[in-house]
Amino acid sequence: MADYYDILGVSKSASKDEIKKAFHKLAHKHHPDKKDGDEAKFKEVNEAYQTLSDDNKRAQYDQFGSSGQQGFGGGGFGGFDFSQGAQGFDMGDLNDIFGDFFGGGRGQTRERKGRDIATEMSISFKDSVFGVEKTVVLSRTGVCKSCDGTTGEKGTDMKTCSTCKGHGRIQEERRTVFGSFVQESECTACFGKGKIPEKKCSTCDGKGVKRYEEEIKVTVPAGIRNGETLRVNKMGEAISHGITGDLYIKIHVLPHKEIVREGMNLVMNLEVKLTEALLGSTRSIETLDGPLSIKIPEGITHGELLRVKEKGVSDGRKRGDLFVRIKISIPKKLSKKAKSIIEELEKEGI
Repeated sequence: MADYYDILGVSKSASKDEIKKAFHKLAHKHHPDKKDGDEAKFKEVNEAYQTLSDDNKRAQYDQFGSSGQQGFGGGGFGGFDFSQGAQGFDMGDLNDIFGDFFGGGRGQTRERKGRDIATEMSISFKDSVFGVEKTVVLSRTGVCKSCDGTTGEKGTDMKTCSTCKGHGRIQEERRTVFGSFVQESECTACFGKGKIPEKKCSTCDGKGVKRYEEEIKVTVPAGIRNGETLRVNKMGEAISHGITGDLYIKIHVLPHKEIVREGMNLVMNLEVKLTEALLGSTRSIETLDGPLSIKIPEGITHGELLRVKEKGVSDGRKRGDLFVRIKISIPKKLSKKAKSIIEELEKEGI
């Protein structure tokens, strides 16, 4: 027989807590109801734990080894009859392990949640920069507006649930290769409440939820990017006696005909005449904030950027900048007078 300490992978000075943690880990690993479980290993691990978790049995084992067990019941797990109850065996220690395979540990209730739903929305380039409030029309299952999800008519009395006798939970016997045990779960008739309405809601037929077509107002934040997704809490599908799912909205930003986004900045092109580039001028441009006058300095070069502070993308606190890229327009044909003037400039080395 292998050493119990070696089986659990702990030292002989291990604390009770360390022994218990090692047992839980190995029991999870070798449980025979798992796909890769090992019944023999599971029995071996349990036998080691039954001895080392009991102070008297551990002391006797440390002194006499496995042969000393004959004095207190003949071999741990191998001599235990699961069908006779939990005498000498801590079912609580294994409860979480069994729960992994049969739907939850004792007293544990997993909160139910409705289905998440998704949709898409297109917004203008300007709205993506400054933010906007939009309305989305959805067909979804929502909390019943007549009974507020209680499943009963307004003012109706509540009565004890006949399925669970008011306990909110029901017990069911389960059988495994190791015998039978009792599984406790939430009552599906009253959803763990222990009471049900005497008169069901006539609007939702006692379901607590109903299909609606709704208009939902959604705030699209400033600075949102194309392809980003907004999450709207509890605007998905509702579920009786559970949490409503969420709504996810994928945003499509329509392109602007003149302006593009680069990070938190905006960039646009401005065509200027050759004479404006040489002599300088003042031009009016159309920005997302409306018309704006900018000064074009003399001698500006093709492709040069002019910066207009705080006219870019907003994140709700500050804004980026607007950059105006200069495009110098060169005439394809010159009049005789214009050509003569250019020739004079050429003579001066300009």
